[in-house]
Amino acid sequence: MLREPDYRRLFLGRTTSLIGDGLAPVALAFAILDLTGSATDLGIVIAAHSVVLIALVLVGGVVADRISPRRAMLGADVTRVVSMGLIALLLLTGSAEIWQIAVLYAIDGAATAFFNPASNAIVPQIVPGARLQEANALLNFSRWGGKVAGPALAGILLALGSPGTALAVDAATFAVSAACLWRIGAPGVRPEGEGEPFLLELRQGWREFSSRSWMVAVVLGAAVTNAIFFPVFQVLGPTVAKDSLGGSSAWALIAAMWGAGGLFGGVVALHIRPRRPLLVSEGFILLFAIPVMLLAIPASTVVIALGALFASATVALAEILYETVSAQHIPPEALARVVAYDWFGSLAIEPLTLALVGPVAAAIGVSTTLWAGAAAMIVCQIAVLLVPSVRRLEAGPMTEPTPTPLPRPIEAGD
Repeated sequence: MLREPDYRRLFLGRTTSLIGDGLAPVALAFAILDLTGSATDLGIVIAAHSVVLIALVLVGGVVADRISPRRAMLGADVTRVVSMGLIALLLLTGSAEIWQIAVLYAIDGAATAFFNPASNAIVPQIVPGARLQEANALLNFSRWGGKVAGPALAGILLALGSPGTALAVDAATFAVSAACLWRIGAPGVRPEGEGEPFLLELRQGWREFSSRSWMVAVVLGAAVTNAIFFPVFQVLGPTVAKDSLGGSSAWALIAAMWGAGGLFGGVVALHIRPRRPLLVSEGFILLFAIPVMLLAIPASTVVIALGALFASATVALAEILYETVSAQHIPPEALARVVAYDWFGSLAIEPLTLALVGPVAAAIGVSTTLWAGAAAMIVCQIAVLLVPSVRRLEAGPMTEPTPTPLPRPIEAGD
């Protein structure tokens, strides 16, 4: 796959920016805890990012289908260079306030809303259908590799420098990603300038999404598990690390091992072709709650890190199988919009729980909050597996788009 120039550029750009994404949550967490010491403030900042992402992700899906995924991703990267660069500047100059970080991180969320649907939709445009799972698996390496290298780099930068330094590096990675995307010549699946009114395109995307009960069930399950896991992991996890595990270095190790598990899941995905991919993927997601339970004890740093590695391997495998089967069963010209509904539904509840997890933990205790969250995740995933279409859906052939070339990107010397 990496011998294909456009795919190689996509892979390199995404890998670089995702390393930055991996270090950003660690740097932001300790920047905010250093500023105020408040888990509630950290939850509010992360919630601001999620609220804006959710509010705009459906718009991002329509835009990506209209103007091409490549252009949507390129604009998003440029915006993120600016927003994360400004956060870094505020921290480095000692003038940062919580509201400023929240606003700028919300802008990063807006850019992410345009980037995420496009990043899924661009893959079938530049990869033959027969190699789609392989391409998704390799991109999974970039996603999870960033979650290994990013936190590890954050630990080094926090030990040697400051959160501001780490976030400046994050901003630079988006610039590298934009440079790689600039040279990708991904074809469109729609003639230039052709399109329906915005609301009609949104309704068409909804019909494609809602007509598939397996997709609705998976997204509803993801809505609940994401609303529990990421708030407790991103907000209460650093709090447990600071109070009981020795601080930022312990949390950087746990976060890095979370990323390492994703790489292992990607290796597994390269070697299996299950006939019923959702039965396999959703079954493994039952193990997603392991690191939450280990944090609730709390276990030692090494044990929590190993639990995070194992859980993230199951998540990575599930993501690859789900993304592949989605691309196989959804028309290419509607894929970005359907992916946008997926993102919207999967994240819909998360901002509320991000804002509430700090106060809830303060009221009933961190450990009790973690145990309750783990139990709810397991019950929810069992419910998803009870849906017949989730268990029975079989892998299908990929429908190849009829590409309409976009204008060739301008290269140096033209």
